[in-house]
Parts: sequence; C-alpha cells; structure tokens
Amino acid sequence: MVLPNRSCLLYQPGLVPYNAAWQWQRSLLASRIQQPDQADALILLEHPPVYTLGQGASLEFLKIAPDQLGAEIYRIERGGEVTYHCPGQLVGYPILNLRYYQPDLHWYLRQLEEVLIQAIAPLGLQGDRIPGLTGVWVDGYKVGAIGIKVSRWITMHGFSLNVCPDLQGFQAIVPCGIADRPVGSLAQLLPHTADITVATLAQQVAAAFTTVFEVDLQAGDHAVLPEALPLAK
Repeated sequence: MVLPNRSCLLYQPGLVPYNAAWQWQRSLLASRIQQPDQADALILLEHPPVYTLGQGASLEFLKIAPDQLGAEIYRIERGGEVTYHCPGQLVGYPILNLRYYQPDLHWYLRQLEEVLIQAIAPLGLQGDRIPGLTGVWVDGYKVGAIGIKVSRWITMHGFSLNVCPDLQGFQAIVPCGIADRPVGSLAQLLPHTADITVATLAQQVAAAFTTVFEVDLQAGDHAVLPEALPLAK
C-alpha cells in the first residue's frame, strides 16, 4: 500500500524580526513535541539585518566587536558558526518530525541541500556540494547556508538562500567559520536575469521541498500566527 504524502503547512509571513520568528519556531516545536501527529510546517520569510551565532559558535569569527555590527545579534540553539540574514535572502524554517521521514541528521542536511539545488536549477545554475562542508555553492560562491536544531527528532531552524541581498553585512564576519570560500548571491551570479526575486525563489523552494520530502504543502492559516510575530517595518 502506498501511503499518502505527509501534510505540511506552508507559512509565508513576509519580513519578520528575527526574535519573533525564533519564538514562533519554538512554539511550533513545543506543540509538536506534545502532539507528534500534528502536520509539519515550513516557514519561508525574510529578516531585517541580523547576525546569529550557533550554540557553540566562536566570537573569533566576528571581525569587529558585537556592539559595532550595526545590527541585532543572537546566540541560538542551532549548530554552526556565525551567519548573517537580511532582506533579499530567503530563509526557510522546516518544522518536521523526522520519525515520519528518516531519523538521520546527515540525511536531513543532505535533503535540505537538495531542496536548494533543485530550487535554483530553473535559473540555469548548478548547485554544488563540497565534501566535509554543509551548504550549497555555485561557481565557488556559497549561496545557501544550513544550520539546524533537532529535539526528539523534530527540527527547527533550517536554511538561507542568498537571492538578491546586500552582501556587505557578511564582510563583518567569517561566514559559517569558512574563511577561504566567498559568499555570493543568485543576483550576483546572474546579473541580467530579471526574475531573480525572493518571491520567485520562494515558489521554487516550496516546489523543490514538496518533491524532496514528498509532502503535501498546504497554505497555513495566517490567522493562527502568534500575536508576538510582528511584521518588520
């Protein structure tokens, strides 16, 4: 018997302050720990400028003092080192119960990479993996970063895809602790392609996520978004 695809709610709230989205993820995670049979969720959004450090990240990868960064900075529970988020970068937060997929963190990381690789393929870009590293590169530039947290096999945090951001904020850090591999964006790699927008890539990421994880994406009810989730101005 072929089982139906697992349901996954898709939320696209726009530009959201980091702390609000972080607390939202925690709420969704806690709810699914209590009731593991709930539908999964995928949040696709953008953040105002913000730096995040993984739980074990070293401050050595900040090139300037934290109070000189010019943006908020958070130490969070994901793995990995420091990264930067800003408008023009598509951020994805899957809240998945891996018991319904494959309870294997390496498998999950490779699946997230595959989502990004498939999402940028329609633009004629070949996404590459680099052995021993996590993320997606195109022509030697890192365009996709991944950092996750898993509790009782339920995921939070996720991935970011540099669509058309101002990359200047990355100059203040050693992104993901990798000093010898530059960060790039899709717009930078294809400067004459008009349809490189966050909205377009959100559609392509959602389509790739559906294929890679074999889920049935359904629009989430934005009426249930927590009141503490303000949209950025």
